[in-house]
Amino acid sequence: MSSASSQLTVTAATAAGVRLLTAAGTLDSGTYLELRDSVIKAALDEPPAVLVDVSRLDVPAPSAWSVFTSARWHVSTWPDIPILLICPQADVAARIKSTGVTRYVSVHADVASAVASLVHGPHPRRRARVALPRCLSSLRGSRDFVAEWLTNWSQTELIPTAKVVVDVLVENVLRHTDSHLVVRLECADSTVTIAVQDDSGVPAVRHEAAAGGADRASGLAVVDALARAWGSSPTPKGKTVWAVLGPENRL
Repeated sequence: MSSASSQLTVTAATAAGVRLLTAAGTLDSGTYLELRDSVIKAALDEPPAVLVDVSRLDVPAPSAWSVFTSARWHVSTWPDIPILLICPQADVAARIKSTGVTRYVSVHADVASAVASLVHGPHPRRRARVALPRCLSSLRGSRDFVAEWLTNWSQTELIPTAKVVVDVLVENVLRHTDSHLVVRLECADSTVTIAVQDDSGVPAVRHEAAAGGADRASGLAVVDALARAWGSSPTPKGKTVWAVLGPENRL
């Protein structure tokens, strides 16, 4: 089947507490991005894991299986959600493994074995979220939210940096969108992630200061200097701008 006539459907459900996607149809150059983006969007909802049932896929070119490696790469820094494949056909699972995809995305015979494998994976993240209105008081509200939860999670040394970062991200929403916002905070081992979601599909972009310092650099330049990594990820209803802080980012 040619890419021009390729068809792909992706349905979503919840199974055993995780997100289960079932992909059916042809995976080729014409449907590659559609499937990749479906997996990425499922991960951005931050379920414990995203499972993809590939048993109904027709994959003419083995290289197309790399779509799952690509999806995993896009979410590897944040939200770092595991992506696992479900494939009961042993011969198909062997072909997937031969492409090298399983270095990053494991393949399991059924949902139960995939979910069981998560028990031995990374420690789960602690998460907190707060919805805030589009008003100036949300700047203080977001700082207080960050300080409260990082204190609860014994990450007090990162509070000064986290307050600066969340201040920039919330201010950008207030300045550049007409949206309400949601602040999410995550803690995993020694890292903390701050994510601010809004309803604008315009990606966040860092701006440099003009030559001679006539214009100040954008707030995202400050975030870039303070954080281990940051990014702007599209969501079905807008975007999420996030920043990851590690011990090296203490002020």
